[in-house]
Amino acid sequence: MSQNAVKRLYLMQVGSMPEYQIPIVCYLVQTDDGKNILIDSGLPRIIPEDQREFVNGQMVFEQLITIGLQPDDIDMVISTHYDFDHSGNHGAFTKAKYLVQRVHHEHAPGNARFAATCPQWDQPMERIRLVDGDTELLPGLELIETSGHVPGHQSVLVRLPKTGAVLLTIDAVAFREGFVRDLADDGSNADAEAIRASTNKLLDLVEREKVGLVIFGHDPEQWEGLKKLPEYYE
Repeated sequence: MSQNAVKRLYLMQVGSMPEYQIPIVCYLVQTDDGKNILIDSGLPRIIPEDQREFVNGQMVFEQLITIGLQPDDIDMVISTHYDFDHSGNHGAFTKAKYLVQRVHHEHAPGNARFAATCPQWDQPMERIRLVDGDTELLPGLELIETSGHVPGHQSVLVRLPKTGAVLLTIDAVAFREGFVRDLADDGSNADAEAIRASTNKLLDLVEREKVGLVIFGHDPEQWEGLKKLPEYYE
């Protein structure tokens, strides 16, 4: 087995939208050689006034402590995108390099949508690794460029020794019912074409790689049946 092969995948619910019972989630990947790779960092401690439908739960730091990890033990943060419920604590992981699509990082400063957590994601460039398109980070861990939800959004493919391939769609496909080919466009979403293209891309990947588990970004029904930290997939 490769030295850097992925060993475990943890799922964490760090907050919610209570009115709709929608989970806000992060993920942790651990490798055979002891690396800890966080995927997204959850809601900020202080929720913006215009986003009061979101509430924090047990924050990512608190959950990591339960399995013996401190923020400085995180080697890498994969930032799928800078929406505030995904990037709220990036700056806390001071020993980690964080990875984001170049297109997204360069787009974000000019988009007010990402302003709420700008102090978290606007880190010194020596802390950031910009990636361009689909990228294998290490054996068993791949970034999949899935623009549409936002420019430069990325999903994550994890290959585990027992479970096999697991696709984390993140917000490219937030709910299971959206994972269908060639979604109808009612004209209300200017990004519909890009969303459709990314959805089709992920459907193709699932077929090609025989992905056995697809985890959608905010699906409450699916989330109920998944293993959550301290349990894990291996």
